[in-house]
Amino acid sequence: MEEDTPRRRESISLGPVTNGLENMGTELLESLDEGRTPGSGWSPAEGKGSWGEAGPEPFSRWTSLQPATKVRLFCREHTQLFRWILIGLLCTAYAAFLLIACLLDFQRSLALFVLTCVVLAFLAYSLLKRFLGPKLVRCVKSLGNSRLNLWFKRGLALAALLGLFLWLLLDTSRRPEQLVSFAGICVFIIILFACSKHHSAVSWRAVSWGLGLQFALGLFVIRTEPGFVSFQWLGNQIQIFLSYTEAGSSFVFGDALIKEVFAFQVLPIIVFFSCVMSVLYYVGLMQWVILKIAWLMQVTMGTTATETLSVAGNIFVSQTEAPLLIRPYLADMTLSEVHVVMTGGFATIAGSLLGAYISFGIDAASLIAASVMAAPCALALSKLVYPEVEESKFKSEEGVKLTYGDSQNLLDAASSGATLSVRVVANIAANLIAFLAVLAFINAALAWLGDLVDIQELSFQLICSYILRPVAFLMGVAWEDCPVVAELLGIKLFLNEFVAYQELSKYKQRRLAGVEEWVGARKQWISIRAEILTTFALCGFANFSSIGIMLGGLTSMVPQRKSDFSQIVLRALFTGACVSLVNACVAGILYMPRGAEVNCTSLLNTTLSSTSFEVYQCCREAFQSLEFSTEALDNCCRFYNHTMCA
Repeated sequence: MEEDTPRRRESISLGPVTNGLENMGTELLESLDEGRTPGSGWSPAEGKGSWGEAGPEPFSRWTSLQPATKVRLFCREHTQLFRWILIGLLCTAYAAFLLIACLLDFQRSLALFVLTCVVLAFLAYSLLKRFLGPKLVRCVKSLGNSRLNLWFKRGLALAALLGLFLWLLLDTSRRPEQLVSFAGICVFIIILFACSKHHSAVSWRAVSWGLGLQFALGLFVIRTEPGFVSFQWLGNQIQIFLSYTEAGSSFVFGDALIKEVFAFQVLPIIVFFSCVMSVLYYVGLMQWVILKIAWLMQVTMGTTATETLSVAGNIFVSQTEAPLLIRPYLADMTLSEVHVVMTGGFATIAGSLLGAYISFGIDAASLIAASVMAAPCALALSKLVYPEVEESKFKSEEGVKLTYGDSQNLLDAASSGATLSVRVVANIAANLIAFLAVLAFINAALAWLGDLVDIQELSFQLICSYILRPVAFLMGVAWEDCPVVAELLGIKLFLNEFVAYQELSKYKQRRLAGVEEWVGARKQWISIRAEILTTFALCGFANFSSIGIMLGGLTSMVPQRKSDFSQIVLRALFTGACVSLVNACVAGILYMPRGAEVNCTSLLNTTLSSTSFEVYQCCREAFQSLEFSTEALDNCCRFYNHTMCA
């Protein structure tokens, strides 16, 4: 008996010593999960570390854990139910909050109400797609090969063309300059078709649908009241959102620097916007939006999944970040698909830079509309210049997935976004220093050469104003504004769009300040129509300095295709530049003056402390008319010189 006891104690102590003291409880919990009781099936013969012959006695202290284990098992079995209960409670609370907000002040809550309706519409679409999607797909496929469907498509296309021509005929009777913009689209498309790599292989379905989507988006944003108001509201909200950058930049740099120094005023916005975009990518919102936009373009235009995803991504990210969305597939993409990727990068701007341009004072609604409209146009014109003649591996979106990044949590995503933006900010600052210095040197050299042959004030801007003046005119810009717009187009093409937008903001500020339109032979500002069209035309990375950025980014991802990238980059640059110009032409067709008429009589008969664009317009009208009082003319003569003032 005495010899037996030590042996039994030794067998009991082997388990905890070899596997750790916690394993005893773990084994017990696992056995309870499997439905076994401590005493059942546990004998010394079953293996090492067993509890010995005295079954129930060692487990008497564990019986109190059984209720907790049952609770855990119950929670596991009803996890889905608890999740739905939690979602239901949150939705009920949100519905109650929205209802109270709308009852208190519906106008104030209108934005939240509209956003809620949009989310509900997408949820309803997802449910319909889940339950009725397969049936609808089978119905569409059954109709896809029918002869009736072919004639329906042809009839629809013919009706669209007739509707467009009738609309142009009626709409341009009041504003004939819109016809110039329409002629500009035709000229640019003819030029691009003449430069096409394979004329006979052009997919006119992709071209027509791309231009149609671009026109439909422009029509919604520029002409319809809901579209115009919504994009104006969105632009205002972005401006308010970007103003929060001052909280961080003023703490780091001080109030004096962010109000007076350009670098500390504009560049921190890029850091803030990049941080926000990184967070949106981490939560998956940006991927969801990109997939929806890409789906719409792919279904209508018949393009492949990878190229469409890249172009849709370019609406929000830069020319080097968008290809990262499809990085695993770049090696197997055809030359036509790679051309689309490059063209999309050249034809759009990054979301972070969008914030910087808005801070310049550029119209936010026009910038947002230009970015969105450029995506289908880039796909269309790219397929016109470089049609598909190879067999693509990505005709279906199956197997093509978007990544969610490498961030581990929300804070990591925000931090990595801010850190990555430092390189962008440094790149912009370095380019501005270099390009502005080079421009000053070129202008000085040209002025010296001009003086040798008695040509006064010869400069790079002056040369561009002559060379690119026909391009500006084809966009629909008034002839007297064409020299200034042509200068900005030249700066954008040969330097970059950042400098061009900065110059455009100076012209806009002078117009809003109400300065004289002409000082000598130099125009000080351009019309509102010319400003809007120039905003669309400059919205893109299509400049010679971007060639190195594009090649460097793509080559770092797929080094073995460096020769392919170099072969088509210039063609893609030209196509991307034309996308921005066609975008401006569409805006020129659709643009119409907005805003209430100013009562010049009441304005000029009040005491004016400063000038504005409205004051300048009224004073110009007063100088040309004899219907205004002496007090009104005296007010105008305080700010402007005119023969009537003498």
